[in-house]
Amino acid sequence: MRGTVRMVDKNIYIVQGEINTVVGAIKRNARWNTHTHLDEERDPLLHSFSLLKEVLNTITELSEIEPNVFLRPFLEVIRSEDTTGPITGLALTSVNKFLSYALIDPSHEGTAEGMENMADAVTHARFVGTDPASDEVVLMKILQVLRTLLLTPVGAHLTNESVCEIMQSCFRICFEMRLSELLRKSAEHTLVDMVQLLFTRLPHFKEEPKSYVGANMKKLKMRAGGMSDSSKWKKQKRSPRPTRHATKVSPGTEQPATNGTVMPSNIIVDGVTFIDAPSPISSGSSENISSAVSPATDSGLELSSQTTSKEDLTDLEQVNSLGLSAAMPSIEPNATEHPHKHEPQNEGLRVEKTQSASVESIPEVLEECTSVAEHSDSASVHDMDYVNPRGVRFTQSSQKEGIALVPYGLPCIRELFRFLISLTNPHDRHNSEVMIHMGLQLLTVGLESAPVANCQSLLGLVKDELCRHLFQLLSVERLNLYAASLRVCFLLFESMREHLKFQLEMYIKKLMEIITVENPKMPYEMKEMALEAIVQLWRIPSFVTELYINYDCDYYCSNLFEDLTKLLSKNAFPVSGQLYTTHLLSLEALLTVIDSTEAHCQAKVLSNIHQQEKEVVKPSTETASSIKEPSNNNERVSEGNSPNVVTELSGACPPTSGCLMADQMKQGCQDLEGGSDAAEKNIPRKPTRFSCLLPRTQELMEIKSKKKLLITGTEQFNQKPRKGIQFLQEKNLLAIPMDNSEVAQWLRENPRLDKKMIGEFVSDRKNIDLLESFVGTFNFQGLRLDEALRLYLEAFRLPGEAPVIQRLLEAFTEHWRKSNGSPFANSDACFALAYAVIMLNTDQHNHNVRKQNVPMTLEEFRKNLKGVNGGKDFEQDILEDMYHAIKNDEIVMPEEQTGLVKENYIWNVLLHRGATDEGIFLHMPPGSYDHDLFTMTWGPTIAALSYVFDKSLDETIIQKAISGFRKCAMISAHYGLSDVFDNLIISLCKFTALSSESIENLPSVFGSNPKAHIAAKTVFHLAHRHGDILREGWKNIMEAMLQLFRAELLPKAMVEVEDFVDPNGKISLQREETPSNRGESTVLSFVSWLTLSGTEQSGMRGPSTENQEAKRMALECIKQCDPEKLITESKFLQLESLQELMKALISVTPDEETYDEEDAAFCLEMLLRIVLENRDRVGCVWQAVRDHLYHLCVHALEFCFLVERAVVGLLRLAIRLLRREEISAQVLLSLRILLMMKPSVLSRVSHQVAYGLHELLKTNAANIHSGDDWYTLFTLLECIGSGVKPPPALQVTARADNDTGAQSDSEISLSYHPSDVSLDRGYTSDSEVYADHSKQGKMHRTVTDMDVVNSGWLVVGKDDIDSPKPMAGLSRQGPSPLVNQYSLTVGLDLGPHDTKSLMKCVESLSFIVRDAAHVTPENFELCVKTIRIFVEASLNGGYKSQEKRVKSHKYDGKSNRFKKKPKENSLRRSRASSQHQSHSHSDEDDDESVPACYHTVSLQLLDLMHTLHTRAATIYSSWAEEQRHLEAAGKKIEADSQTLWSNCWCPLLQGIAWLCCDARRQVRMQALTYLQRALLVHDLQALDALEWESCFNKVLFPLLTKLLENVSPADVGGMEETRMRASTLLSKVFLQHLSPLLSLTTFAALWLTILDFMDKYMHAGSSDLLSEAIPESLKNMLLVMDTAGIFHSADSRTGYSDLWEITWERIDCFLPRLRDELFKQTVIQDSERAPGPGPAIRGTSGSPLSAVASVRMSPVTDVPPHMAQSPLILQPLASPLQVGVPPMTLPIILNPALIEATSPVPLLATARPTDPMTTSEVN
Repeated sequence: MRGTVRMVDKNIYIVQGEINTVVGAIKRNARWNTHTHLDEERDPLLHSFSLLKEVLNTITELSEIEPNVFLRPFLEVIRSEDTTGPITGLALTSVNKFLSYALIDPSHEGTAEGMENMADAVTHARFVGTDPASDEVVLMKILQVLRTLLLTPVGAHLTNESVCEIMQSCFRICFEMRLSELLRKSAEHTLVDMVQLLFTRLPHFKEEPKSYVGANMKKLKMRAGGMSDSSKWKKQKRSPRPTRHATKVSPGTEQPATNGTVMPSNIIVDGVTFIDAPSPISSGSSENISSAVSPATDSGLELSSQTTSKEDLTDLEQVNSLGLSAAMPSIEPNATEHPHKHEPQNEGLRVEKTQSASVESIPEVLEECTSVAEHSDSASVHDMDYVNPRGVRFTQSSQKEGIALVPYGLPCIRELFRFLISLTNPHDRHNSEVMIHMGLQLLTVGLESAPVANCQSLLGLVKDELCRHLFQLLSVERLNLYAASLRVCFLLFESMREHLKFQLEMYIKKLMEIITVENPKMPYEMKEMALEAIVQLWRIPSFVTELYINYDCDYYCSNLFEDLTKLLSKNAFPVSGQLYTTHLLSLEALLTVIDSTEAHCQAKVLSNIHQQEKEVVKPSTETASSIKEPSNNNERVSEGNSPNVVTELSGACPPTSGCLMADQMKQGCQDLEGGSDAAEKNIPRKPTRFSCLLPRTQELMEIKSKKKLLITGTEQFNQKPRKGIQFLQEKNLLAIPMDNSEVAQWLRENPRLDKKMIGEFVSDRKNIDLLESFVGTFNFQGLRLDEALRLYLEAFRLPGEAPVIQRLLEAFTEHWRKSNGSPFANSDACFALAYAVIMLNTDQHNHNVRKQNVPMTLEEFRKNLKGVNGGKDFEQDILEDMYHAIKNDEIVMPEEQTGLVKENYIWNVLLHRGATDEGIFLHMPPGSYDHDLFTMTWGPTIAALSYVFDKSLDETIIQKAISGFRKCAMISAHYGLSDVFDNLIISLCKFTALSSESIENLPSVFGSNPKAHIAAKTVFHLAHRHGDILREGWKNIMEAMLQLFRAELLPKAMVEVEDFVDPNGKISLQREETPSNRGESTVLSFVSWLTLSGTEQSGMRGPSTENQEAKRMALECIKQCDPEKLITESKFLQLESLQELMKALISVTPDEETYDEEDAAFCLEMLLRIVLENRDRVGCVWQAVRDHLYHLCVHALEFCFLVERAVVGLLRLAIRLLRREEISAQVLLSLRILLMMKPSVLSRVSHQVAYGLHELLKTNAANIHSGDDWYTLFTLLECIGSGVKPPPALQVTARADNDTGAQSDSEISLSYHPSDVSLDRGYTSDSEVYADHSKQGKMHRTVTDMDVVNSGWLVVGKDDIDSPKPMAGLSRQGPSPLVNQYSLTVGLDLGPHDTKSLMKCVESLSFIVRDAAHVTPENFELCVKTIRIFVEASLNGGYKSQEKRVKSHKYDGKSNRFKKKPKENSLRRSRASSQHQSHSHSDEDDDESVPACYHTVSLQLLDLMHTLHTRAATIYSSWAEEQRHLEAAGKKIEADSQTLWSNCWCPLLQGIAWLCCDARRQVRMQALTYLQRALLVHDLQALDALEWESCFNKVLFPLLTKLLENVSPADVGGMEETRMRASTLLSKVFLQHLSPLLSLTTFAALWLTILDFMDKYMHAGSSDLLSEAIPESLKNMLLVMDTAGIFHSADSRTGYSDLWEITWERIDCFLPRLRDELFKQTVIQDSERAPGPGPAIRGTSGSPLSAVASVRMSPVTDVPPHMAQSPLILQPLASPLQVGVPPMTLPIILNPALIEATSPVPLLATARPTDPMTTSEVN
């Protein structure tokens, strides 16, 4: 092993060198004359050095001798009083060198003793003083040695007493004011390091059993006062200290704190052997690891049970032995020896290398550090000594007194802690400011270094004295002390708040007091620091939550969280308007809550896991060193100081601080603070008020409301106890009837109650039982009578009356005796003693008593109580103790206390409450009650944020505020708190400056305000991101959007809207003003320009460059805001939010006060875009949109731009939404809104509607199925294309704006029934509106006329059966009720129409007709009717429309009902609205192509009618085929001729016939051709007689009648030709269908009518054309009839029928010679004729009429008579004609126009129209 050459240990040379230095100095200094050996022998100092030299020369390894041997001479020099300072200094330097070179082997047996000696010598150093400066050098060196001593590994061997003395010495230097500041500061730094070391090692020390602490702490008193008196610090004799061999059970816990016993060869704990504990280190891994040495802890080798609960005690197999607690690794990279071998020679070298150990070698050491203590076999190397695996030997051989020197542990730390706390007491007059500051500084270091809370003995000091002193220091004026105490407070409450519930409450209240106090003396800095302290606390994770749970949700604590939040919010508002740091700090505290909540929300969002309510068991402290992480059962529970902590320390030279040193010392050890306390600490206790450790929000709400009631009840109790109790009983907080124990408990636990009132209440004679319960709440067990009495009297104020006091004391003594096993003779004795104590208290402390007599002595007190104890005396010792207790500490009644006494009382109550269950403080997992906290803080926080944002100009502060806003938004979105989010948006909208500025200035003001930009961006960003929870806030955002719109700052895409008419398909909502639109305004502006002064004029020229720049900035900002995204993203909004958004847009209507048309149009456009974005769920929002559109359209009294946009919008929606099955029906129904509009307004938007409908039909015709919907569409086409009045049923009756518009679509559809229509409404029909303008004198029409116009038809008799009832499906629409079947017109009053609209409508119509798929049973008849209406409108090139337009009065587009309040920009508005009407009619007036258009339209219509007419039969038969399977006959479609005639052929023929009357020759001729083709078409041959008759009555007769008029005055020749063709057609049809016609009973009447027409036509023309053609036709007819034998009758005398007679009678009137020409052979005499009612027939030109009820038309220029006329109903003839015509039972229904045309004299209205039998004779 060792080489043959003997190497001498280098360390020996070091020691020898130091000896020479010191000896040399002594000799130089000595005043010896001779340098003889003898003198040196005599001098003890030199002698000991020479002895040491000899010893050193005999050894090769320094470790062969005990450390004491080579230290003693040096220490003697230090102790010696005769040496001078420099020599002492040299000796100190040598000792310091030995320590820092690690010459002292920590593992040597004698090390401990050597360390003791060293500590003793240095702390008691003596030397001869020279001058102060030199002396201070020595003191400096003393400090240095003490520091090195404690901070090197060997320092671990020092005892508790030595450590205390070392600290004491340092303090002495520190506080000696005569020393220089440099030295004092050095001492301070040394102390800091020592405190750091001791507290960092704290977790490795064990709590002492109580009994031991009591016995040993007396020696360790450190004193602050009288520092200079050194005699007090003489070395004390060490009293023997027992090592703990047995396992002691600490009081109050059932678990053993197992301690190892020192035994020869193995370790036994509770009889379980640990010899076989496995070692995790394999032999291979230990090659490069040298043995690390470590001194033992205070009780030898310690083992600690790791069990955490009682049940686990059985599993002792899993208890592992532990490494030692303070290991200093010494590393020798080259050592290959087995680490367990102890090598004395190498020891010094090895330790030396430690200091330069390389970083790489550390991990290897660590492996060994974490190992379990090795097998104890190695201990057998030494017989009786136990050597642990590290080579530390426990042996007592070398210690002279035979007393074990136990290394320091908890006792010295406790004493140091106590001493530091005592230094901070401001009421101790010894404590100077410097001392207090020093104490606070060192406490800070201690608390920063160690988890003090784990140590019960230290915790007790913290709870009481430390907190007490700190709170007192908060009111001192010195800022440095104030700041230091705040810092210590923070450290306390950060780590130990669970033990300091009421202390924390008091602390926060004090801080709040400091912040709010208005004292001018209070420095601003104090407030600022207090706020900073709060902010710092607020930042502790879940601190705020804990405040809320432990205080706000505790019945008897303040609402700390709520009050603080209010305080901070209030404090964030600067009163002066100037922002100080305090304001920002307050804001910061508020934001801390928001920040943490937001972080938790973000985390939840990210992990997407909503927090489950876990039973979270919080580790007892926050520091890493004590958090345990249990791993598998058979592994050790690793200490928090895991290896990686150490790796961060490079293997540095001697540690530079106590903290690093302690880390190195504990590097190799795993020391669990064992035993019961640790195990119990980990299970948090639950406060009684909660049902579980994490109560539900509901539960907290209940507690808080109960707390409010309790506070009210307490206030009432303090005024009148009964009242308070009664109140609480009413609120069910106390039982009824009164439960004494419950009330007593309440009186004891409620600290807010007035003590005086409690006294009065419990002592009341009525409440004897309550008093008993009240006394029963005290626990007097084990208390001396006076102590119990003191406790009792602190709970209430003792009343003054003797009987009351007696009652209270009797109850007290009874309870006390029961609690303590009836000590005295009897109750009376006990009562007397209690009374005596109260008397003694009064005697000793009451000033009034003391003035009169001398206070009682102990003897007198004893004498007074002689024989009271049942005839005997009380124990004298007890009486003495009582006497002194009362004399030295007065029992002060609660109400009488003042000053310090009161403070002490309050403090004691606080400590007492803390010890009960009330003091339980729950730790909360972060984020537990964020929702509750947020609901409480958001209001104040947003208010404060707004204020700061508004007032601040600093960029960072603005950013902070905005980030606060965003976080609040994120949280409110996360929890779905829409009220919060709305509030936030509303606040932010204010800062955008958009709502407050006038429009003119807005671009420049907004553009140049960066704060407004930030606010705007934030508002839009939040709306985009969290729009889901926006509700009310939408209003504000839309208001902002409107402002941007008005100021023209929105992107172009947002102000461009779809348009049907505009060639680009889009128009802008913002129009540029063009000169052409201005009209007279150009002149005005020129005038105003002339009158302007120069300065104003220059302002008008254009915006300044700054303004342009500002506007550019504004546009840029808005672009970034991306407002359009609100619309496009609206499809992702939750429904509720979407509805609110739409509500906000809908609210901008003409009813608003500040209404502006363009605004409303803009909002409407946004609304429509949003609806279209939300096509998928349009059903949910449709009703609201529909109502809005209804409101805009139907309530408009005049046309305006907004109405146009609403109409276009409605159609756009319809076009897009019809594809969606679920909504299409509602959408189509909503188109009826257009029909409800005022006709005049509707006509102005006809253009748009026509184009819109065209597109609608083109894209969606296939999606329209029901008859109702077709009815709506066709009616619309009619109204738009031809100016028909909308159905009166749909017109809103009262136009008083009473919002009948809220009628739902379904209600509207109900009112379609003809039954409704026929009601006599009390308003003027709209058709009058136009008529009125043109009537010369307004006439009131008769009631009948009114009825007839409105009600369609009056059904009488049979002829309606010609047209079978319309199908059931259509009956409710009543498309035909308004049609008079005996007129070619549709009987509707056509208003003016727009040419282009008409053309577009015809185009739409032809689209439907030409595509067979679109013609359905539901729309066929409607289609026909519409075509006829268009025919009428297009007649004569739309003459009616033009005529009416001239006469109807011009609408003034500018006079707008909606203009309620002129805006500042009304000029811009009015010109805008004037252009917006440019589409309506202007284009027609100058359009030369109008006639051509109408021409095309008419021909197009003819073609359509013809197409339908020819296809009708096939269409109907195919429908009938499809519907064959339907059983319900009502629904079936019949394809018989009757149906066809009434539904298709007849109306179509009437339409064609009407065009035959057109003024334009070409159209007339074409129409006649079509009519001829149609009438003679093959399908029509199937018609029967009745139908042919109606063909005459309904088509041909009306046509001929009309043609008699001067239809086309310009084209006389053309008219002749037309008339001729028409009359020819008549005779052709008559002859072709003669045979069926003959079967008619009314044949005679028909024939006579034909003759009438022949008569008229003969005389109609001016040329010969007709006069030649008519007779020819007539001859033709007569001959055919004659041939058919119609005129012959076998019954009559002449052989000719009556018809013959009548015929000739009529013909003779106009062609007297015809009969002769044709039938010369037949001459019938007049006289042979049967007598008959000649006048009747003659009077009506041969028409067999009875009772004609006719109405004379008023002369209307532009309305042809038949249009407003009702059909004339002719009753059946009363008696058969005597001329042989068969009796006619059916009425003949003729057109009144026809009668009028055929009567030579106009008919007069009948006198009594009600009597049908009156015959009007006219001759």
